[in-house]
Amino acid sequence: MILPWHLYLMAVIYIVAGLNHFRNPRLYLKIIPPYLPNPKALNTISGLAEIILGIALIITPLSSIAAWGIIALLVAVFPTHVYMYQNPKARMGLPVWALLLRMPLQLLLMYWAYQYTFL
Repeated sequence: MILPWHLYLMAVIYIVAGLNHFRNPRLYLKIIPPYLPNPKALNTISGLAEIILGIALIITPLSSIAAWGIIALLVAVFPTHVYMYQNPKARMGLPVWALLLRMPLQLLLMYWAYQYTFL
């Protein structure tokens, strides 16, 4: 089965994002809400999850499972978007409108992943 190019694009986006967790961990540690335990471990876990799920997207037998995993990951990291909006120190200099836009963007990313849950 030949996979669509946009699935490869999604895979690259998640792999690069996952690698960035290790390249620039301070960026991610700053946006993890303080009520969550062990931010360093959460950063490592989410980075590894993005890399593994991105790779799994392009392995045909794993594509649909990986797409469900991405949806679950996007749900799991949603509190960081809320925290960024609520806490000026976590905003990374982004304007409030951009932070508000990020939240519905998560829904679009979930929908994009959902398109591959039945491959």
